Amino acid sequence: MSVGETLISKVLDTNDVAAFSRFGVDREHFATELERGIYDFVREYAATNRGQAPSYAVVTEQFPDFVYIPNVTDSYEYLARKLKDTEGKRRIAEFMNVEVPKLFDSSDSETFISTLIGELESIKMRTSVRKNVGTDIKYAAADFLAEFERRRDGKSFKIWPSKFPSVNKAIGGGYFSGNVYSWFGRSGRGKSVLTMEDALEAACNGANVLVWAMEMSKYEWMARAYTSLSARDGIVKAMVDGVEHDAGFENRALLSGSLSEEFEEGLRKFASALPENVAGRIILRAVDDIDFRERSLRQLEADIIETKADVVVIDPIYYMDFEANTSRVAGGDVAATSKGLRRIAGATGAVIHVITQAEENPNEKADDGARELKPPKRADLKKSKAILEDSALVIAIDTLVQEGRGIIELGKGRNGGEDTRVEIIYLPNFGIIREIEPNADQFESIF
Repeated sequence: MSVGETLISKVLDTNDVAAFSRFGVDREHFATELERGIYDFVREYAATNRGQAPSYAVVTEQFPDFVYIPNVTDSYEYLARKLKDTEGKRRIAEFMNVEVPKLFDSSDSETFISTLIGELESIKMRTSVRKNVGTDIKYAAADFLAEFERRRDGKSFKIWPSKFPSVNKAIGGGYFSGNVYSWFGRSGRGKSVLTMEDALEAACNGANVLVWAMEMSKYEWMARAYTSLSARDGIVKAMVDGVEHDAGFENRALLSGSLSEEFEEGLRKFASALPENVAGRIILRAVDDIDFRERSLRQLEADIIETKADVVVIDPIYYMDFEANTSRVAGGDVAATSKGLRRIAGATGAVIHVITQAEENPNEKADDGARELKPPKRADLKKSKAILEDSALVIAIDTLVQEGRGIIELGKGRNGGEDTRVEIIYLPNFGIIREIEPNADQFESIF
């Protein structure tokens, strides 16, 4: 008599096939092919008979070696725990005896430890048994009020503001911790720049910001950040149609190392003052970092935990190491990765900004070559439509850098804001990226 046969016997006696799902019991938790075959048969029978379990007579007819145990009094929770405990020990023994020696010989110590911890954590997750299904809200008032007080006091929940006031107004004050926010636009339209602006805004408000810059070098990303942050300090002044704006170090000059002597001295003073002027931290992992080779969900979660990140930027998602496409459907790898990001955001409480790309539109230019500002629609999302389902907010952008203007358009919003359009001044070379005041005059050029 095995615990697997005991559990199956109880399911047959009580006509409760749903117990398998309630306690997370899958076919792989059973120790023998006989038990797995019976499990499959019972589930298939229930699927075609309105959820009813077959009788023990039907099962024993199909599987003569099945040992049926009538009137099992042990609880489902106890039986599921015993079943999973046995399966967990079997998995651990197999992993330790077969995989660990090979891994030890072929990996460096860091990879070995990371893989060992990850596999053991996976086994733990697969063999855990939940005690209750969901939350009975009639009796959860004390827990709810305690969480309300933690959120009120900023202990368990935070909102990190956008740089753009209209975005904050539309979505309830800013980006809510534990959520994924997706930015998309066509190639070269400023996705990285605009997302960086909101990440820097969070850092200036005290957030720990983690950036995975998988297209840009460390120096390139830092140059953009220095231009933006120095513009916030008003290092120089710029006139836009007669209106004076705070501007920063010219980005192209930073990239080419060609600042004037006066501005180079200013850059050194600005850089030395950053620890005092930026309330939070900005941790950058860039494409040219020699230790930035693994870009999996597991590594991302480890980085978030190690840096205590409040806000994360994934730029772009399609350069991550995607999860396995176990669904065997087109886009399944991206969908699995997107769901993983949502899980990590919830587990860590981080705000995760994801950047992806929209399909190109060959008809967006008129006959004279001019182009209007037109943020892409949801249907234009490239390769990563699953992000729509997993994001608290989808943000479309378009810019005309030669005209110094752009539009941010909010798409699907779990907390409101859908179809909000925000017009911005877009002059990234000088760090001038700001929302246009209502009724402000348009402008044509700078300098």
